[in-house]
Amino acid sequence: MKTTPDRRTFIRNVILGGFSLYLPACKNSPKEIKQEPTSAIDTIENIEKTVETIDEYFKSEQVVLLRKADEQYTNLNIGFNKRVPKNPKIIALCKNVKGISEAIKYAKFFKLQVCIKSGGHSFEGFSSNDGGMCINLSLLKDIEWINEETVKLGSGVILKEVYNALLPKGKIIPSGSCAGVGVAGLTLGGGYGLFSRAYGLTCDSLKELTMVDGEGNILSVKSDDELMWACRGGGNGNFGVISDMTFRVHQAPKIFTRHLFKAKNITQEKAISLLKDWFNITAQLPNSCFGAYVLNHNDLTVLVTDIDDKTEEIRTVLEGFGEKMDSANIGRKETDIPRALRRYYGIQTPLFFKNACAGLYNGFGDIENCIESVVEQVFNNRGLIYQVNTLGGNIQNPEFEKASAYPHRAYPYLSELQAYYDKPERKASLLAAFQEIQETFTNNGLSAHYRNYPDINFENWQSAYYGKNYARLQKIKGKYDPDNVIWHPQSIRLVSK
Repeated sequence: MKTTPDRRTFIRNVILGGFSLYLPACKNSPKEIKQEPTSAIDTIENIEKTVETIDEYFKSEQVVLLRKADEQYTNLNIGFNKRVPKNPKIIALCKNVKGISEAIKYAKFFKLQVCIKSGGHSFEGFSSNDGGMCINLSLLKDIEWINEETVKLGSGVILKEVYNALLPKGKIIPSGSCAGVGVAGLTLGGGYGLFSRAYGLTCDSLKELTMVDGEGNILSVKSDDELMWACRGGGNGNFGVISDMTFRVHQAPKIFTRHLFKAKNITQEKAISLLKDWFNITAQLPNSCFGAYVLNHNDLTVLVTDIDDKTEEIRTVLEGFGEKMDSANIGRKETDIPRALRRYYGIQTPLFFKNACAGLYNGFGDIENCIESVVEQVFNNRGLIYQVNTLGGNIQNPEFEKASAYPHRAYPYLSELQAYYDKPERKASLLAAFQEIQETFTNNGLSAHYRNYPDINFENWQSAYYGKNYARLQKIKGKYDPDNVIWHPQSIRLVSK
C-alpha cells in the first residue's frame, strides 16, 4: 500500500524522538504494510528484520543511510588500512550537524553501535565496524575564517586541505604531515608533527568545537569546558561525534630547512650506535627543529627539519653526526613552504600495513637493554621499519598540559613500529616479528603509548593511552554517552555500576 506523508512523518518522528515504536507487520514485501500495530521492537533479532522496512519511512535532507546494496556504500567503506576491512550495516553519510544528530538517534533506537569516520586512517580500523553504524563525515568540508587568527574546520577536512587553505594566508596549525589524515581524529588524540616543538600539539590550538553526544544532543563546547579538556587528547570515538573544530592559527614559517642523512647496508651494531648518537644530537636541537630516526631493514635515514633557520647554531652538531653517515645534506633551505611540506605527504591510497606506537621514551637509556633484539628483528624481516621522532619543546608547556587530557607531555621522544607488505603470504611472518618486538619493549618496561598509534594487542591500553586521566575521562564518557552508543574495541569504557 502507498504510505502517506503523515505516516512517514510519524514514524520518523518516533525514531528521532526516542519513543517506543510499534511496527506494522510485514507481508511479502517491506512496502506491504498492515495498519494494525504488532509487538514493540525489543530484541536484536526483531531489529534485524525491521530496519530495512523502517528505511522506507526514514527520509531526511540531513543524512543518507546507505547499505551494502547502495552504490555509494562500497566507495565510502574503503579504509586506509586494507589489513582490517570492516562492513558496517549502515553508513550514515551526514550532510551537517543535524544529520549527525539524526543518525545517532536512529542508531540508538535500533541498538546499533556507532563508529566515526573522518579521514579513515585509524591503524586498527576503529573508524569502521562490523554490523553497526559508521557515521561518515567526509561531506563536512567547510573551512571558515572567523578572523585572521582563527579558523573553523569541518570534521571531514583532511590535512592537505588544511595546508591548502591556510598556507596561502601565511598561517598554519601545528598538525601532522600525512596528506589524507582527518584533522578531527588527529586533534582528538593529541596531534603532533613538524611544527609541534614550536607551537605545541594540534589539540593545544583547539578553541571551540561542536559535538553531538551519544543521546543525539548538539553541544557547543568552549575552551574552559570539561568536555573540551577531554577532547584535547582524550581520543576519538569516545564521547560523541565532532562536526567542526575552531583553531587558533599561527604564523607559517618563511623558510623551511631540511638536513638529511643516509647510510646504507649498515651493520646492526652501527644502527644502534647511530641511534644513540641521534638521541644525543636531538637533545641539543632548538624548539624550531624536528628530528626523526628511520631504520628500514639495514638502511638508515635521519631527518632534521627547522622552521627558524638555525643552521649555523647547530651546524657543529649536525656535521659531526654527518661524518658517520654515507651522505649528509645539511642546510637545504626552501621558501616555498607548500612545496616543502608536500614532500612529507606520504602515500595517499589504501595499502596493507600494521603500524603501532612502540613506546614513548625519555632517552636512549629507556631502550638500551632491549634495542639489540629489536634491531635484529628489523634487519631480519624486510618490510619492518623502526622509527623514533622528537617531541618535547613547547609540547611540554605547563598551560597546555593543564588544559588537555593528553597525558604524555613529559616524554621527549615517540617511537613507531611499522610493517608493510604487498603479498598476503608475507603477512604472517611480518606480524609475528612485529609482535615479538612489541613483547620485547613491554618486557623492558615500556608502557606509555600514543593514542593515535593504537594497537589491538595492547592489553593495558587504558593506562597506556590515557595514564592517570583515564578515570576522569570515564566520568565524562558516562555523562555524554551513558548508553555507550559510540563504541570501538578501545573506546573509553563506562564506569561499572
